[in-house]
Amino acid sequence: MTELPDLTAVELVAQYRAKKLSPVEVTEAVLARIEAREPELHALYAYDPSSAREDAKAAEARWHSGEPLGPIDGVPLTLKENIATRGTPVPLGTAATALVPAAEDAPAAARVRESGGVLLAKTTMPDYGMLTSGLSSFHATARNPWDVRCTPGGSSAGAGAAAAAGYGPLHVGTDIGGSIRLPAGWCGLVGLKPSFGRVPVDPPFLGRVAGPMTRTVADTALLMTVLSRPDARDHLSLPPADLPWSSLGSSLSGLRVGLHLDSGPGLPVDPATLDAVTAAARAFEAAGAVVEPVGPFLTREMLDGLDTFWRTRAWSDTAALPPDRRAKVLPYIADWAAGGADVSGVDVYRGFAQIDAISVAALRATAAFDVVLSPTCPVAAPPAEWASPTNDPARPFEHIAFTVPYNMSGQPAVSLNCGYTDDGRPIGLQITGRRFDDLGVLRAAAAYERLRPPQRPWPIG
Repeated sequence: MTELPDLTAVELVAQYRAKKLSPVEVTEAVLARIEAREPELHALYAYDPSSAREDAKAAEARWHSGEPLGPIDGVPLTLKENIATRGTPVPLGTAATALVPAAEDAPAAARVRESGGVLLAKTTMPDYGMLTSGLSSFHATARNPWDVRCTPGGSSAGAGAAAAAGYGPLHVGTDIGGSIRLPAGWCGLVGLKPSFGRVPVDPPFLGRVAGPMTRTVADTALLMTVLSRPDARDHLSLPPADLPWSSLGSSLSGLRVGLHLDSGPGLPVDPATLDAVTAAARAFEAAGAVVEPVGPFLTREMLDGLDTFWRTRAWSDTAALPPDRRAKVLPYIADWAAGGADVSGVDVYRGFAQIDAISVAALRATAAFDVVLSPTCPVAAPPAEWASPTNDPARPFEHIAFTVPYNMSGQPAVSLNCGYTDDGRPIGLQITGRRFDDLGVLRAAAAYERLRPPQRPWPIG
């Protein structure tokens, strides 16, 4: 029998509505799971069981009177540390940040509170969100529940670990180069990078999105009904749209599917990942989709230019810190940012210009397809103590060549599990769609969820 912390949000809401379960008993079961696993996983920041219990009691009363606040009322959830919640400092994963309580909730936090979600905690992240790991100068190193010797990925590291371990069904991460999809891939989750602007964020920035990390496509869709509501603080957000997020049933017959197995620059795809993604493509084909190859479209100039621009931005931020605080930045990040110290203005501009070059290349390469399948990451989860799969600040982005193009182009992309390595580490399949077709991406993901082989039990300890 499924334990309460492992029920999906869709199941919980149905049980609340039928008065067969209470948010109070569910929250208590989730808190017990956290107490059992958290000493090993280090997924949480600002953990507040007392506040969660109060929220659960209020939700229980609303369900009892038949007046839930919204579609996730009473469902336990977490928010990534960099999503501000009123009264809680936002350290951005680094010991260099002054711990000043946030003045107000960020858009994602405001939306989940308005909908009655039971906030358990924030989730940990690496320094400035610039690592694909849970390595941090402020938080303890987050670990992957599937194998605690490995990283859960990043920068939504704690969110990935929390979701895989069953700290409730709903988790919100952020993504500017793969930070939702990479931990989702390494933790066996569904992680959606929505279309740029679909989910309001504050402060907005080119390529940055917030989105769900869950165990099922249906739960991701449910959370999107909440997160995608408008917020005037994001001047880059899309016009409000009332999308039928829960309408996930569709046929793959006739779907035009691209298969992208060579990213160009970056790490080569390891054999287990190649086999798993290819098998997923064959499943699409067997269901009636038309699958055709997509060649590499990212170039070394594009990836290195983006690296130059982001290094310079990081150097600008860290150089402005007082010396005593700057000394607290994780050494890997400090070394990486220092590479931007002496870059000329012309080279910074040329690096920035690669954002448009990446966008154009991605959109042209994928234009003929309804969705494109690719590995989420070319390799499986590395050791928890590594900052990235190369563990080399001189080669920081070799693992994001499949994910980062779609941050720049604004296309929606989701990762979900498509297999396991010989030693049991999950392998992520990325499904990318046309600009603004978030629902089409989720429908393709839901169809593959039904087609894929049976999944292994969750690593609940």
